[in-house]
Amino acid sequence: MQNSLTTTYDPDFEALLEESYAAAEFERGDTVSGTVLSVNHRGLIVGVGSARDGFVDRNDLEKMSAEPEDFQVGQEIDVTIIRMEDEDGNLVLSVSQARQSEDWKKAEELLESQEVWPGFVADANRGGLIILFGNVRGFVPASHVADLPRGLSEDDRRAYLSRLVGQPINLKVIEVNRKRRRLVFSQREAQRNSRDARKESLLGELKEGEIRSGIVSGLRDFGAFVDLGGADGLIHISELAWHRVKHPKEVLAVGDDVQVYVLRLDDEGKRIGLSLKRLQPNPWSMVEEMYHVGQLVEGTVSRLADFGAFISMEPGIEALLHVSQIADTPPTHPSQVIYESARLLMRVISIESDKQRLGLSLKDVTEEERTRWQEQNPERPLSSLMGSVQVNHSALEEPDVELAADDAPNDEVAEQVETVAQAGEAEA
Repeated sequence: MQNSLTTTYDPDFEALLEESYAAAEFERGDTVSGTVLSVNHRGLIVGVGSARDGFVDRNDLEKMSAEPEDFQVGQEIDVTIIRMEDEDGNLVLSVSQARQSEDWKKAEELLESQEVWPGFVADANRGGLIILFGNVRGFVPASHVADLPRGLSEDDRRAYLSRLVGQPINLKVIEVNRKRRRLVFSQREAQRNSRDARKESLLGELKEGEIRSGIVSGLRDFGAFVDLGGADGLIHISELAWHRVKHPKEVLAVGDDVQVYVLRLDDEGKRIGLSLKRLQPNPWSMVEEMYHVGQLVEGTVSRLADFGAFISMEPGIEALLHVSQIADTPPTHPSQVIYESARLLMRVISIESDKQRLGLSLKDVTEEERTRWQEQNPERPLSSLMGSVQVNHSALEEPDVELAADDAPNDEVAEQVETVAQAGEAEA
């Protein structure tokens, strides 16, 4: 008996076989098109052309601020495969990630083209601004926020950034990393071109000697930066006031509206030198009206140097008390007799208003004059001196105390020191 095999064609089997091949081609992370097969409170059942349907959890939809009811049976949607199989054998799909994939692609295109993209600030933290880019959260580091004032404390910076929430800003994409889910923007880069153009225009308009309005944008040890409306100028610490300023914060604060004098322009370096004190009366122009040689005056020690002490006096001038004028027996160093912030009664021994010099003497004031002055001015008590001083000739010839950089006399101060010393010798 001969056996024979009969093959019967089964179209359903062929369809299942094709679907199994299609399913085998899917990999985790793929984004594919599918059809919504079912909608319920838990999520969506989506057919993606395989023997297994896929499931989109409600939580995934809520990431896009959407609900299952926002979708309809038969609707075509893109989904990303995030797991090949759940406990029921279904693909685990994500609509939010599929939409993010399109957003990442657009971000990459913007990075390549360097086009400016208009966005909105969704939130802020101490590090910068949060930007919603479709379904992707982007970030603008504080260092890339345009016009963020320099030198702010952490609390002030957070408050400044918070005020930008809800505001539209122009941005440039400067980093895209899908794997690390990093999308970084820069407002500063977006504004750089327009700001450079405004700066060029401003430099063309500015003239030395004119007065401009600006806003203090930052403070540094060496001075204050002022935004003139497109470009920053610098007020050097020596141009903040006629009196000595230890730090710009003594005179200005970030955000202050100020009138400034355009002191100098450097076209090549694009630098703008400004002055605040040039808009204030020069106190030295009033010195000869307020003081005369032999007059008793009070002042406060602002700083000490090996050669003497600088004295702050009204109306904002700094006079010199040479070490030879501190006591009949000069101290090795002024700190042996006086100290910074001490209020002293002294006698004027020289005035040179044209050279901005005023020499004082402490030793020429008698104890009787000090007592009478104090009785007449009880609301302004004079400071006590440190005590008597012994002469140390070797120390005077070779002082042990080295000059600090700030205390080292420049040519102008050295000349003033010599003038005051000579005035004292002439009186003697």
